[in-house]
Amino acid sequence: MGAVPAPWSPGGEEHWTHKDGDVRLFLWRKPPVDRPRAGVILWIHGSSMASQPTFDLQVPGRPDASIMDWFARRGYDCWSLDNEGYGRSDKHRPVNADLANGVADMVAAVHYIQRVTGVQQLHLYGISSGALKAAMYAAAHPANVARLALEAMVWTGENSPTLIERRKKLPQWLGSLRRPMGREDIHRIFTRDREGLVDPVTVERFTDAVLSLDDSMPNGTYVDMCSKLPCVDPADIRVPTLVLRGEYDGIAAYADVAAFFERIACSDKQLSILSGVGHGGLQGLNYQVVYHLLHGFFAQPPARKVG
Repeated sequence: MGAVPAPWSPGGEEHWTHKDGDVRLFLWRKPPVDRPRAGVILWIHGSSMASQPTFDLQVPGRPDASIMDWFARRGYDCWSLDNEGYGRSDKHRPVNADLANGVADMVAAVHYIQRVTGVQQLHLYGISSGALKAAMYAAAHPANVARLALEAMVWTGENSPTLIERRKKLPQWLGSLRRPMGREDIHRIFTRDREGLVDPVTVERFTDAVLSLDDSMPNGTYVDMCSKLPCVDPADIRVPTLVLRGEYDGIAAYADVAAFFERIACSDKQLSILSGVGHGGLQGLNYQVVYHLLHGFFAQPPARKVG
């Protein structure tokens, strides 16, 4: 595909597990650095990129570009997962890798991580469609989740400018399992909400990394987000939850996110609006704000029961 070698940071470990017998799933691990383990985090990517470009990118001149490295230095055992159809995970089955399929990937990944680490409860972070998968998993498997962080979360999709435009292509998404992915498609992710939210060097480095692994992406999460929302009931989420919404996010309308947050069953919950951020902040100019909020949430001590 002509892309430069993917710029993952050093010190990672490749891991593999299986789903449904013959589907190989790729996991990337960054263990804690020179300190006791503070917790285990599983990072879940979105619809248009695999996990390593999203969570372990190295960018010259950008301090702490890899969120996995940043958290590993603070004692967290960091794992990321390529969903089926993405990155290094298998792509041989004729499936569109929808949200439910992604949750099944998470079931297999969490079981594997529990066996390797000996830790029962993981922190989960998901972005965009990854947030939907993480929320769906947490609702179905609360005993395996310590704390849940959802960024760029969409609930019903009501009044979402991006989804309104995307629905016009729903017949196209339904007519094929995958869609082509090129440089312009990736660049559009960072410009469709508002210009000036990211720096060009980061965008190019990210684009190179994505295209080093994939030249097409599954259509399943697009189909689900255009035609099947809501996919999770917040009343079923009974674990501590942080919801992050970018100020300019064109998918996750504020009223939709606020309504979702209000209905989360767990009283230990937070909603933060990210100033100067579009649909996801990890590649944006204000990425370090996201790190700060996530660290405070994952490191928060449990509240004492009252009564």
